[in-house]
Amino acid sequence: MDPGLDSGPMPGVTFLSDYGLTDDFVGVCHGVIARIAPDVRVVDMTHGIARHDVRSGAIVLRRALDYMPAGVHLAVVDPGVGSDRRAVALRCGERLLVGPDNGLLWLAAQQLGGVADAVDIGASPLGSVPVSASFHGRDLFAPIAAHLASGATLDQAGEPLDPSTLATLELPRAEPGDGRLLAHVLLADGFGNVMLDATPADLEASGLVPGEPVVVNGVLAAHASTFADVRPGGLLLYADSYGALSLAINRGSALDALVLQIDAPVEIAAA
Repeated sequence: MDPGLDSGPMPGVTFLSDYGLTDDFVGVCHGVIARIAPDVRVVDMTHGIARHDVRSGAIVLRRALDYMPAGVHLAVVDPGVGSDRRAVALRCGERLLVGPDNGLLWLAAQQLGGVADAVDIGASPLGSVPVSASFHGRDLFAPIAAHLASGATLDQAGEPLDPSTLATLELPRAEPGDGRLLAHVLLADGFGNVMLDATPADLEASGLVPGEPVVVNGVLAAHASTFADVRPGGLLLYADSYGALSLAINRGSALDALVLQIDAPVEIAAA
């Protein structure tokens, strides 16, 4: 590990969790960071990840990082808190990821080019004492993120570990075919829009012509660019703002209308 590559103050901290905003968890973590690093800006990426949904948290973290300033990225979706799962901090290029070693950080780390250095922060001297068995966000992850943002190095934050031992996360993959594309539901947002594990390139590889109508799980859909391209209540297939193929219903919920769940297969064929 080269301390010269991860020393010095970082621009700020981003924060993603499944804590929600009803309880005091997010505010307490903000308070911990503010006490340690009062000049560090914290950007709340989201706290609306469904509770315990590590995979959705990982997908959101990966896709949102391109729009976040380089710095420390704190992520806490931690159903294994208090177990033998590791708490880690990772250096990926100019960015540091802090969170549980349960796959939550894996997709973001791969998008950033892989993990250059990793440390186990479970017994970090930069954490709070004592460490609660049920609130590592407050006692481990938030204080260590704050110290790293203030200039602490990974060497100071924890014990080195082999990046190849980190927990991984596998996602389903779309299967282009002859005149059809088999995709899967990766994520649904609060509007009921459904993100698939496919891109417009997968659609074209299946021989489906951009702009022409398609059939999605037996339902006719427009292949359009915007919601306004279809009448209210109409189903559309489109490339979302992150470049993924997605399904939506203008002023409605594609998730409900098509009775879809995470990982559900979605067959797209020519109309």
